[in-house]
Amino acid sequence: MKLTEQLLDYVNAAFTGLWINTHEPDEAEREILQLARQQQWKVAVWDVARGVRFPNAPQTAPEIGAGEPLAALRALPTLATKGGSALLLLHHFHRFLNSPEVVQTTISQLIAGKQQRTFLVVLSPVVQIPVELEKLFCVIDHQLPDREQLLRIARELTTENPNELPKGTDLERVLDAAAGLTRYEAEGSLSLSISRHGVIRPDAVWDLKSQALKKSNLLALHRGQERFDSLGGLDSLKDFCKRALTARRSNPAAKPRGILLLSPPGCGKSAFCKALGNEVGRPTIMLDIGSLMGSLVGQSESNLRLALRQIDAMAPAVVMIDEVEKALSGVGQQGDSGVASRMFGNLLSWLSDHDSDVFMICTANDVSKLPPEFGRSERFDGLFFLDLPSSEEKDRIWAIYRQQFGVADSQARPDDSDWTGAEIRSCCRLAALLDVSLTQAARNVVPVAVTAAEQIEKLRSWASGRCLSASSPGIYSRNGEQPARPGRRVNRGGSNN
Repeated sequence: MKLTEQLLDYVNAAFTGLWINTHEPDEAEREILQLARQQQWKVAVWDVARGVRFPNAPQTAPEIGAGEPLAALRALPTLATKGGSALLLLHHFHRFLNSPEVVQTTISQLIAGKQQRTFLVVLSPVVQIPVELEKLFCVIDHQLPDREQLLRIARELTTENPNELPKGTDLERVLDAAAGLTRYEAEGSLSLSISRHGVIRPDAVWDLKSQALKKSNLLALHRGQERFDSLGGLDSLKDFCKRALTARRSNPAAKPRGILLLSPPGCGKSAFCKALGNEVGRPTIMLDIGSLMGSLVGQSESNLRLALRQIDAMAPAVVMIDEVEKALSGVGQQGDSGVASRMFGNLLSWLSDHDSDVFMICTANDVSKLPPEFGRSERFDGLFFLDLPSSEEKDRIWAIYRQQFGVADSQARPDDSDWTGAEIRSCCRLAALLDVSLTQAARNVVPVAVTAAEQIEKLRSWASGRCLSASSPGIYSRNGEQPARPGRRVNRGGSNN
Protein backbone atom coordinates (compact mmCIF):
# COMPACT_ATOMS: atom_id res chain seq x y z
CA MET A 1 0.00 0.00 0.00
CA LYS A 2 1.09 3.57 -0.63
CA LEU A 3 2.05 5.84 2.24
CA THR A 4 -1.05 8.04 1.83
CA GLU A 5 -3.41 5.04 1.79
CA GLN A 6 -1.97 3.65 5.02
CA LEU A 7 -1.91 7.07 6.67
CA LEU A 8 -5.56 7.69 5.82
CA ASP A 9 -6.60 4.36 7.38
CA TYR A 10 -4.64 4.98 10.59
CA VAL A 11 -5.94 8.54 10.99
CA ASN A 12 -9.53 7.43 10.44
CA ALA A 13 -9.01 4.74 13.10
CA ALA A 14 -7.54 7.36 15.52
CA PHE A 15 -4.04 5.87 15.85
CA THR A 16 -2.45 8.98 17.33
CA GLY A 17 1.20 7.88 17.10
CA LEU A 18 2.53 7.19 13.58
CA TRP A 19 6.20 6.50 12.85
CA ILE A 20 7.07 6.77 9.15
CA ASN A 21 10.30 4.99 8.27
CA THR A 22 11.71 7.01 5.37
CA HIS A 23 15.02 8.19 3.92
CA GLU A 24 13.14 10.97 2.13
CA PRO A 25 11.35 12.99 4.82
CA ASP A 26 10.77 15.94 2.47
CA GLU A 27 9.10 13.69 -0.10
CA ALA A 28 7.02 12.00 2.61
CA GLU A 29 6.02 15.44 3.91
CA ARG A 30 4.94 16.51 0.41
CA GLU A 31 2.72 13.44 0.01
CA ILE A 32 1.16 13.95 3.48
CA LEU A 33 0.48 17.65 2.81
CA GLN A 34 -1.24 16.78 -0.46
CA LEU A 35 -3.44 14.23 1.33
CA ALA A 36 -4.15 16.73 4.12
CA ARG A 37 -5.46 19.29 1.64
CA GLN A 38 -7.79 16.69 0.17
CA GLN A 39 -9.06 15.57 3.60
CA GLN A 40 -9.07 19.11 5.08
CA TRP A 41 -6.72 18.19 7.89
CA LYS A 42 -4.78 20.85 9.77
CA VAL A 43 -1.03 20.20 9.52
CA ALA A 44 1.98 21.65 11.34
CA VAL A 45 5.60 20.65 10.65
CA TRP A 46 8.49 20.80 13.14
CA ASP A 47 12.22 20.43 12.72
CA VAL A 48 15.04 21.45 15.02
CA ALA A 49 16.31 24.16 12.68
CA ARG A 50 13.10 26.00 11.82
CA GLY A 51 10.73 25.17 14.65
CA VAL A 52 6.98 24.85 13.98
CA ARG A 53 5.60 25.99 10.62
CA PHE A 54 2.26 25.67 8.81
CA PRO A 55 2.88 24.74 5.14
CA ASN A 56 -0.80 24.59 4.15
CA ALA A 57 -1.61 27.94 5.80
CA PRO A 58 -1.53 31.28 3.94
CA GLN A 59 1.91 32.71 3.27
CA THR A 60 1.40 35.32 5.99
CA ALA A 61 1.22 32.64 8.70
CA PRO A 62 4.39 33.07 10.79
CA GLU A 63 6.66 30.23 11.81
CA ILE A 64 6.61 29.74 15.57
CA GLY A 65 8.84 27.93 18.01
CA ALA A 66 12.58 28.05 18.42
CA GLY A 67 13.43 24.49 17.48
CA GLU A 68 12.65 23.18 20.97
CA PRO A 69 10.97 19.70 20.84
CA LEU A 70 9.05 20.19 24.10
CA ALA A 71 7.57 23.45 22.80
CA ALA A 72 6.37 21.68 19.65
CA LEU A 73 4.73 18.87 21.64
CA ARG A 74 3.01 21.27 24.02
CA ALA A 75 1.65 23.23 21.07
CA LEU A 76 -0.15 20.17 19.67
CA PRO A 77 -3.45 20.67 21.62
CA THR A 78 -3.76 24.19 20.15
CA LEU A 79 -4.04 22.62 16.69
CA ALA A 80 -7.18 20.69 17.58
CA THR A 81 -10.33 21.69 15.71
CA LYS A 82 -13.92 20.71 16.39
CA GLY A 83 -14.90 17.81 14.16
CA GLY A 84 -11.52 17.80 12.36
CA SER A 85 -8.09 16.18 12.57
CA ALA A 86 -4.74 17.84 13.18
CA LEU A 87 -1.29 16.38 12.40
CA LEU A 88 2.10 17.45 13.74
CA LEU A 89 4.95 16.17 11.55
CA LEU A 90 8.23 15.77 13.44
CA HIS A 91 11.42 15.49 11.36
CA HIS A 92 14.13 13.18 12.78
CA PHE A 93 12.44 13.19 16.18
CA HIS A 94 14.23 9.97 17.22
CA ARG A 95 17.21 12.16 18.12
CA PHE A 96 15.26 13.69 21.03
CA LEU A 97 13.58 10.63 22.52
CA ASN A 98 16.42 9.97 24.99
CA SER A 99 15.05 12.72 27.24
CA PRO A 100 12.60 11.67 30.02
CA GLU A 101 10.70 14.97 29.68
CA VAL A 102 10.23 14.49 25.93
CA VAL A 103 9.13 10.87 26.37
CA GLN A 104 6.59 11.71 29.11
CA THR A 105 5.18 14.68 27.18
CA THR A 106 4.86 12.49 24.08
CA ILE A 107 2.92 9.86 26.04
CA SER A 108 0.55 12.50 27.42
CA GLN A 109 -0.13 14.01 24.00
CA LEU A 110 -0.69 10.61 22.34
CA ILE A 111 -3.26 9.61 24.97
CA ALA A 112 -5.04 12.98 24.85
CA GLY A 113 -5.02 12.90 21.05
CA LYS A 114 -7.54 10.05 20.92
CA GLN A 115 -10.27 12.45 22.03
CA GLN A 116 -8.91 15.60 20.41
CA ARG A 117 -8.00 13.82 17.14
CA THR A 118 -4.48 15.21 17.21
CA PHE A 119 -1.73 13.04 15.73
CA LEU A 120 2.04 12.89 16.11
CA VAL A 121 3.75 11.76 12.88
CA VAL A 122 7.50 11.07 13.17
CA LEU A 123 9.55 11.11 9.94
CA SER A 124 12.79 9.19 10.53
CA PRO A 125 15.21 6.96 8.56
CA VAL A 126 15.42 4.49 11.47
CA VAL A 127 12.91 2.97 13.86
CA GLN A 128 14.26 3.73 17.35
CA ILE A 129 11.26 3.85 19.66
CA PRO A 130 11.82 3.89 23.45
CA VAL A 131 10.22 1.01 25.30
CA GLU A 132 7.75 3.40 26.96
CA LEU A 133 6.38 4.39 23.54
CA GLU A 134 6.51 1.08 21.66
CA LYS A 135 2.82 0.26 22.15
CA LEU A 136 1.70 3.79 21.26
CA PHE A 137 3.26 4.06 17.79
CA CYS A 138 2.41 2.30 14.53
CA VAL A 139 5.24 1.99 12.02
CA ILE A 140 4.64 2.76 8.33
CA ASP A 141 7.29 2.12 5.68
CA HIS A 142 7.65 4.80 3.02
CA GLN A 143 8.27 2.64 -0.03
CA LEU A 144 10.94 3.42 -2.58
CA PRO A 145 9.60 4.66 -5.93
CA ASP A 146 8.12 2.03 -8.23
CA ARG A 147 8.62 1.86 -11.99
CA GLU A 148 5.68 4.17 -12.65
CA GLN A 149 7.12 6.86 -10.38
CA LEU A 150 10.60 6.44 -11.87
CA LEU A 151 9.15 6.83 -15.36
CA ARG A 152 7.37 10.00 -14.28
CA ILE A 153 10.64 11.42 -12.92
CA ALA A 154 12.40 10.61 -16.20
CA ARG A 155 9.65 12.25 -18.26
CA GLU A 156 9.73 15.39 -16.10
CA LEU A 157 13.49 15.70 -16.65
CA THR A 158 13.14 15.34 -20.44
CA THR A 159 10.16 17.64 -20.91
CA GLU A 160 12.20 20.20 -22.87
CA ASN A 161 13.84 17.57 -25.08
CA PRO A 162 11.87 14.29 -25.32
CA ASN A 163 14.63 12.73 -27.44
CA GLU A 164 16.73 12.42 -24.27
CA LEU A 165 14.35 9.71 -23.02
CA PRO A 166 15.02 6.28 -24.57
CA LYS A 167 12.23 4.03 -25.78
CA GLY A 168 11.36 0.34 -25.77
CA THR A 169 13.86 -2.07 -24.27
CA ASP A 170 16.39 0.73 -23.65
CA LEU A 171 13.85 2.50 -21.43
CA GLU A 172 13.17 -0.77 -19.57
CA ARG A 173 16.89 -1.14 -18.90
CA VAL A 174 17.02 2.39 -17.47
CA LEU A 175 14.08 1.67 -15.16
CA ASP A 176 15.69 -1.62 -14.08
CA ALA A 177 18.89 0.26 -13.27
CA ALA A 178 17.03 2.92 -11.25
CA ALA A 179 15.07 0.39 -9.19
CA GLY A 180 16.04 0.56 -5.53
CA LEU A 181 17.08 4.22 -5.58
CA THR A 182 15.30 6.94 -3.66
CA ARG A 183 13.51 9.66 -5.61
CA TYR A 184 16.37 12.08 -4.96
CA GLU A 185 18.99 9.53 -6.08
CA ALA A 186 16.99 8.54 -9.16
CA GLU A 187 16.54 12.16 -10.25
CA GLY A 188 20.24 12.83 -9.68
CA SER A 189 21.41 9.77 -11.63
CA LEU A 190 19.14 10.53 -14.59
CA SER A 191 20.29 14.15 -14.61
CA LEU A 192 23.92 12.98 -14.50
CA SER A 193 23.33 10.76 -17.52
CA ILE A 194 21.82 13.66 -19.49
CA SER A 195 24.76 15.88 -18.53
CA ARG A 196 27.35 13.27 -19.54
CA HIS A 197 25.81 11.73 -22.65
CA GLY A 198 22.96 14.00 -23.71
CA VAL A 199 20.57 11.08 -23.23
CA ILE A 200 19.45 8.89 -20.34
CA ARG A 201 21.57 5.72 -20.26
CA PRO A 202 21.63 2.93 -17.67
CA ASP A 203 25.41 2.94 -17.13
CA ALA A 204 25.33 6.38 -15.47
CA VAL A 205 22.53 5.14 -13.21
CA TRP A 206 24.61 2.11 -12.25
CA ASP A 207 27.55 4.34 -11.32
CA LEU A 208 25.43 6.21 -8.79
CA LYS A 209 23.80 3.03 -7.52
CA SER A 210 27.23 1.50 -6.94
CA GLN A 211 28.13 4.51 -4.79
CA ALA A 212 24.89 4.16 -2.83
CA LEU A 213 25.64 0.51 -2.07
CA LYS A 214 29.16 1.38 -0.93
CA LYS A 215 27.77 3.92 1.53
CA SER A 216 25.44 1.35 3.07
CA ASN A 217 28.36 -1.14 3.36
CA LEU A 218 25.90 -4.03 3.10
CA LEU A 219 26.08 -4.96 -0.59
CA ALA A 220 28.53 -4.52 -3.47
CA LEU A 221 27.75 -4.14 -7.16
CA HIS A 222 29.97 -6.04 -9.59
CA ARG A 223 30.84 -3.86 -12.59
CA GLY A 224 33.01 -6.24 -14.66
CA GLN A 225 32.68 -6.97 -18.38
CA GLU A 226 32.73 -10.78 -18.25
CA ARG A 227 30.52 -12.69 -20.67
CA PHE A 228 29.89 -16.38 -21.37
CA ASP A 229 32.32 -16.36 -24.31
CA SER A 230 35.11 -15.69 -21.80
CA LEU A 231 34.32 -18.98 -20.02
CA GLY A 232 35.29 -22.31 -21.52
CA GLY A 233 32.86 -25.17 -20.86
CA LEU A 234 29.90 -25.27 -18.46
CA ASP A 235 27.55 -25.47 -21.46
CA SER A 236 24.64 -27.09 -19.64
CA LEU A 237 24.79 -24.60 -16.76
CA LYS A 238 24.98 -21.66 -19.17
CA ASP A 239 21.99 -22.90 -21.15
CA PHE A 240 19.88 -23.54 -18.04
CA CYS A 241 20.43 -20.11 -16.50
CA LYS A 242 20.10 -18.18 -19.75
CA ARG A 243 16.80 -19.87 -20.58
CA ALA A 244 15.47 -19.37 -17.06
CA LEU A 245 16.28 -15.65 -17.00
CA THR A 246 15.40 -14.66 -20.57
CA ALA A 247 12.39 -16.84 -21.41
CA ARG A 248 8.99 -15.19 -21.72
CA ARG A 249 6.73 -16.63 -19.02
CA SER A 250 2.96 -16.79 -19.42
CA ASN A 251 2.55 -17.27 -15.65
CA PRO A 252 4.03 -14.36 -13.63
CA ALA A 253 4.36 -16.64 -10.59
CA ALA A 254 6.84 -18.89 -12.43
CA LYS A 255 9.92 -16.84 -11.61
CA PRO A 256 13.39 -18.39 -11.40
CA ARG A 257 14.73 -18.59 -7.84
CA GLY A 258 18.40 -19.51 -8.15
CA ILE A 259 21.01 -22.26 -8.18
CA LEU A 260 23.56 -23.77 -5.82
CA LEU A 261 26.98 -24.46 -7.39
CA LEU A 262 29.25 -27.13 -5.91
CA SER A 263 32.79 -27.83 -7.11
CA PRO A 264 36.47 -28.01 -6.19
CA PRO A 265 38.21 -24.61 -6.02
CA GLY A 266 39.11 -23.00 -9.34
CA CYS A 267 36.49 -24.61 -11.56
CA GLY A 268 34.72 -21.36 -12.51
CA LYS A 269 31.90 -20.90 -10.01
CA SER A 270 32.63 -17.25 -9.19
CA ALA A 271 33.54 -16.41 -12.78
CA PHE A 272 30.23 -17.84 -13.97
CA CYS A 273 28.26 -15.76 -11.45
CA LYS A 274 29.97 -12.55 -12.57
CA ALA A 275 29.40 -13.33 -16.26
CA LEU A 276 25.74 -14.30 -15.91
CA GLY A 277 24.53 -10.82 -15.00
CA ASN A 278 26.16 -9.24 -18.06
CA GLU A 279 24.90 -12.04 -20.28
CA VAL A 280 21.24 -11.58 -19.36
CA GLY A 281 21.34 -7.81 -18.75
CA ARG A 282 20.91 -7.86 -14.98
CA PRO A 283 23.08 -6.33 -12.25
CA THR A 284 25.24 -8.74 -10.26
CA ILE A 285 25.05 -7.95 -6.54
CA MET A 286 27.64 -9.42 -4.16
CA LEU A 287 26.29 -10.31 -0.71
CA ASP A 288 29.09 -10.87 1.82
CA ILE A 289 27.60 -12.36 4.98
CA GLY A 290 30.75 -11.52 6.96
CA SER A 291 30.40 -7.79 6.25
CA LEU A 292 26.93 -7.83 7.86
CA MET A 293 28.29 -8.80 11.28
CA GLY A 294 27.88 -6.06 13.87
CA SER A 295 29.20 -5.53 17.37
CA LEU A 296 25.83 -4.75 19.00
CA VAL A 297 23.17 -7.25 20.02
CA GLY A 298 20.79 -7.80 17.11
CA GLN A 299 22.79 -5.64 14.70
CA SER A 300 23.91 -8.54 12.48
CA GLU A 301 20.37 -9.84 12.00
CA SER A 302 19.11 -6.30 11.35
CA ASN A 303 21.83 -5.73 8.73
CA LEU A 304 20.85 -8.93 6.92
CA ARG A 305 17.17 -7.98 6.83
CA LEU A 306 18.06 -4.52 5.53
CA ALA A 307 20.34 -6.02 2.84
CA LEU A 308 17.59 -8.41 1.71
CA ARG A 309 15.11 -5.51 1.49
CA GLN A 310 17.59 -3.61 -0.68
CA ILE A 311 18.01 -6.66 -2.89
CA ASP A 312 14.24 -6.96 -3.33
CA ALA A 313 14.06 -3.27 -4.24
CA MET A 314 16.77 -3.71 -6.92
CA ALA A 315 15.00 -6.55 -8.74
CA PRO A 316 15.44 -7.85 -11.38
CA ALA A 317 18.96 -8.79 -10.30
CA VAL A 318 21.47 -11.63 -9.89
CA VAL A 319 22.74 -12.03 -6.31
CA MET A 320 25.87 -13.98 -5.46
CA ILE A 321 26.97 -15.44 -2.11
CA ASP A 322 30.46 -16.84 -2.62
CA GLU A 323 31.68 -19.82 -0.57
CA VAL A 324 28.45 -19.97 1.36
CA GLU A 325 29.60 -22.84 3.59
CA LYS A 326 32.21 -20.53 5.14
CA ALA A 327 29.70 -17.73 5.55
CA LEU A 328 27.43 -20.11 7.47
CA SER A 329 30.21 -21.86 9.39
CA GLY A 330 28.84 -20.74 12.76
CA VAL A 331 25.40 -22.33 12.29
CA GLY A 332 24.64 -24.76 15.09
CA GLN A 333 27.43 -23.47 17.33
CA GLN A 334 26.94 -21.40 20.48
CA GLY A 335 30.23 -19.49 20.47
CA ASP A 336 28.51 -16.47 18.90
CA SER A 337 25.38 -16.70 21.10
CA GLY A 338 23.38 -18.06 18.16
CA VAL A 339 23.89 -15.05 15.85
CA ALA A 340 24.86 -17.20 12.85
CA SER A 341 21.88 -19.51 13.40
CA ARG A 342 19.44 -16.60 13.53
CA MET A 343 20.94 -15.04 10.39
CA PHE A 344 20.74 -18.42 8.67
CA GLY A 345 17.07 -18.69 9.61
CA ASN A 346 16.36 -15.24 8.16
CA LEU A 347 18.16 -16.16 4.95
CA LEU A 348 16.26 -19.45 4.63
CA SER A 349 12.93 -17.69 5.09
CA TRP A 350 13.80 -15.15 2.42
CA LEU A 351 14.96 -17.83 -0.02
CA SER A 352 11.65 -19.64 0.36
CA ASP A 353 9.23 -16.71 0.56
CA HIS A 354 10.57 -13.82 -1.51
CA ASP A 355 8.47 -13.00 -4.58
CA SER A 356 10.85 -10.47 -6.16
CA ASP A 357 12.56 -11.26 -9.46
CA VAL A 358 15.92 -12.05 -7.84
CA PHE A 359 18.11 -14.93 -9.02
CA MET A 360 20.28 -16.15 -6.13
CA ILE A 361 23.54 -18.04 -6.83
CA CYS A 362 25.41 -19.64 -3.94
CA THR A 363 28.78 -21.33 -4.40
CA ALA A 364 30.37 -23.95 -2.16
CA ASN A 365 33.53 -26.07 -2.08
CA ASP A 366 32.55 -28.46 0.73
CA VAL A 367 29.01 -29.78 0.87
CA SER A 368 29.58 -31.51 4.21
CA LYS A 369 29.65 -28.09 5.93
CA LEU A 370 26.29 -27.00 4.54
CA PRO A 371 23.18 -27.52 6.70
CA PRO A 372 20.94 -30.12 5.00
CA GLU A 373 17.90 -27.81 4.89
CA PHE A 374 19.78 -25.21 2.85
CA GLY A 375 19.52 -26.94 -0.53
CA ARG A 376 15.96 -28.25 -0.44
CA SER A 377 13.57 -27.74 -3.36
CA GLU A 378 11.92 -24.32 -3.86
CA ARG A 379 14.88 -22.55 -2.32
CA PHE A 380 16.92 -23.23 -5.46
CA ASP A 381 15.96 -24.37 -8.94
CA GLY A 382 18.88 -26.74 -9.15
CA LEU A 383 22.07 -28.04 -7.55
CA PHE A 384 24.91 -28.16 -10.10
CA PHE A 385 28.28 -29.86 -9.79
CA LEU A 386 31.24 -28.34 -11.67
CA ASP A 387 33.91 -31.00 -12.17
CA LEU A 388 37.44 -30.45 -13.44
CA PRO A 389 37.28 -29.46 -17.13
CA SER A 390 37.33 -32.17 -19.76
CA SER A 391 39.92 -32.28 -22.57
CA GLU A 392 37.59 -30.44 -24.94
CA GLU A 393 36.84 -27.76 -22.34
CA LYS A 394 40.56 -27.35 -21.62
CA ASP A 395 41.20 -26.70 -25.30
CA ARG A 396 38.69 -23.84 -25.21
CA ILE A 397 40.09 -22.48 -21.93
CA TRP A 398 43.67 -22.52 -23.26
CA ALA A 399 42.55 -20.66 -26.40
CA ILE A 400 40.79 -17.97 -24.34
CA TYR A 401 43.75 -17.29 -22.03
CA ARG A 402 46.39 -17.54 -24.76
CA GLN A 403 44.59 -14.73 -26.55
CA GLN A 404 43.99 -12.72 -23.35
CA PHE A 405 47.66 -12.77 -22.26
CA GLY A 406 49.25 -12.74 -25.71
CA VAL A 407 50.80 -16.22 -25.55
CA ALA A 408 51.73 -17.52 -28.99
CA ASP A 409 49.83 -20.54 -30.30
CA SER A 410 53.16 -22.09 -31.29
CA GLN A 411 54.19 -22.55 -27.66
CA ALA A 412 53.88 -26.14 -26.51
CA ARG A 413 51.18 -26.83 -23.96
CA PRO A 414 52.38 -28.34 -20.68
CA ASP A 415 50.93 -31.47 -19.12
CA ASP A 416 47.59 -30.21 -17.76
CA SER A 417 46.29 -33.42 -16.24
CA ASP A 418 43.84 -32.62 -13.43
CA TRP A 419 44.18 -28.87 -13.96
CA THR A 420 41.33 -26.47 -13.30
CA GLY A 421 40.51 -23.39 -15.37
CA ALA A 422 42.10 -21.17 -12.73
CA GLU A 423 45.39 -23.09 -13.03
CA ILE A 424 45.39 -22.74 -16.82
CA ARG A 425 44.86 -18.99 -16.42
CA SER A 426 47.66 -18.81 -13.86
CA CYS A 427 50.05 -20.59 -16.21
CA CYS A 428 49.29 -18.20 -19.11
CA ARG A 429 49.53 -15.15 -16.85
CA LEU A 430 52.89 -16.25 -15.40
CA ALA A 431 54.25 -16.97 -18.87
CA ALA A 432 53.35 -13.42 -19.95
CA LEU A 433 54.53 -11.87 -16.68
CA LEU A 434 57.92 -13.61 -16.55
CA ASP A 435 58.38 -13.81 -20.33
CA VAL A 436 58.97 -17.55 -20.22
CA SER A 437 57.43 -20.50 -22.01
CA LEU A 438 54.26 -22.19 -20.83
CA THR A 439 56.28 -25.26 -19.86
CA GLN A 440 58.52 -23.22 -17.58
CA ALA A 441 55.56 -21.34 -16.09
CA ALA A 442 53.82 -24.63 -15.36
CA ARG A 443 56.54 -25.49 -12.81
CA ASN A 444 55.01 -22.88 -10.50
CA VAL A 445 51.50 -24.28 -10.80
CA VAL A 446 50.47 -26.82 -8.17
CA PRO A 447 47.09 -28.36 -9.11
CA VAL A 448 44.47 -28.40 -6.39
CA ALA A 449 43.54 -31.89 -7.56
CA VAL A 450 46.94 -33.01 -6.20
CA THR A 451 47.01 -31.04 -2.95
CA ALA A 452 43.39 -31.86 -2.07
CA ALA A 453 42.90 -35.16 -3.90
CA GLU A 454 41.04 -36.88 -1.05
CA GLN A 455 38.56 -34.03 -0.57
CA ILE A 456 37.87 -33.81 -4.30
CA GLU A 457 37.22 -37.53 -4.61
CA LYS A 458 34.89 -37.36 -1.63
CA LEU A 459 33.07 -34.42 -3.23
CA ARG A 460 32.74 -36.26 -6.55
CA SER A 461 31.36 -39.33 -4.83
CA TRP A 462 28.74 -37.27 -3.01
CA ALA A 463 27.71 -35.36 -6.15
CA SER A 464 27.38 -38.47 -8.33
CA GLY A 465 23.68 -39.18 -8.75
CA ARG A 466 22.66 -36.16 -6.62
CA CYS A 467 23.65 -33.08 -8.66
CA LEU A 468 23.03 -31.80 -12.15
CA SER A 469 26.07 -31.72 -14.39
CA ALA A 470 27.31 -28.26 -15.38
CA SER A 471 28.96 -29.53 -18.56
CA SER A 472 26.39 -31.88 -20.06
CA PRO A 473 22.60 -32.28 -19.71
CA GLY A 474 21.34 -34.56 -16.98
CA ILE A 475 22.58 -35.89 -13.66
CA TYR A 476 26.28 -35.81 -12.90
CA SER A 477 27.94 -39.22 -12.68
CA ARG A 478 31.48 -39.79 -11.48
CA ASN A 479 33.90 -40.76 -14.30
CA GLY A 480 30.95 -40.84 -16.69
CA GLU A 481 29.50 -43.97 -15.05
CA GLN A 482 25.82 -44.28 -14.27
CA PRO A 483 25.16 -43.99 -10.53
CA ALA A 484 24.44 -47.28 -8.83
CA ARG A 485 20.76 -48.02 -8.31
CA PRO A 486 19.93 -48.74 -4.68
CA GLY A 487 18.62 -52.29 -4.46
CA ARG A 488 17.85 -55.11 -2.10
CA ARG A 489 20.77 -56.78 -0.32
CA VAL A 490 20.23 -60.51 -0.49
CA ASN A 491 22.11 -63.02 1.65
CA ARG A 492 23.31 -65.63 -0.86
CA GLY A 493 24.55 -68.02 1.82
CA GLY A 494 22.60 -70.76 3.50
CA SER A 495 20.55 -70.23 6.60
CA ASN A 496 22.27 -70.54 9.93
CA ASN A 497 19.20 -72.17 11.45
